[in-house]
Amino acid sequence: MSKSENKVASYAIIGFGKIGQALAGAFARKGIEVSVATTRDPESFASDAAAIGPGIISTTLTEAVKADVIFLAVRFESHSDVAKALPNWQGKIVVDVTNAYGVPPEKLGGLPSAKHVAQAFTGGKLVKGFNHLGAAILNQDPAVHGGRRVVFLASDDDDAAAEIGKLAETLGFAPIKLGSLSEGGLLVQAHGNTWGKLIFQDLIKFN
Repeated sequence: MSKSENKVASYAIIGFGKIGQALAGAFARKGIEVSVATTRDPESFASDAAAIGPGIISTTLTEAVKADVIFLAVRFESHSDVAKALPNWQGKIVVDVTNAYGVPPEKLGGLPSAKHVAQAFTGGKLVKGFNHLGAAILNQDPAVHGGRRVVFLASDDDDAAAEIGKLAETLGFAPIKLGSLSEGGLLVQAHGNTWGKLIFQDLIKFN
């Protein structure tokens, strides 16, 4: 998704469990505004959002999906419910932070989990990312031991992957692009009762 130089992308996180809150914390550390939403009334988690930082805005799902970049931080089984919030996701980047551990492979139609998710978000550009770190690690400052914590990214859209890579760097992480969803996506997915080779790898890049 190309942006004009004067337009700043808007961000939203759908899901406000441990992972959603950890992602919100990453935005708060850098003073970047992000909307957070669930299927619940935003008033029910407004105080928790405000406690993370002043730029963490609790809102409705309908409002949150107006953002340019949407982090999908819900349970894997709920991704299709989020996808129904818009008839078409044209012009939007969806960052798939879900893990499909425990979901039978036949339910994914033989596809990598991120490819399966991508099908639900018609017209959108999907980037698999930020899903390999546990919430406790993701919630920490990524600047550690003189290096930066690594996040893996996979996408079938190079421009979308580049944009999320830049955002990851802005948030303090070191992005590593793994290629397409059918290649790199396999390394960072949960599938049935197995984990990809790079899941839970807590790596640090030294400059």
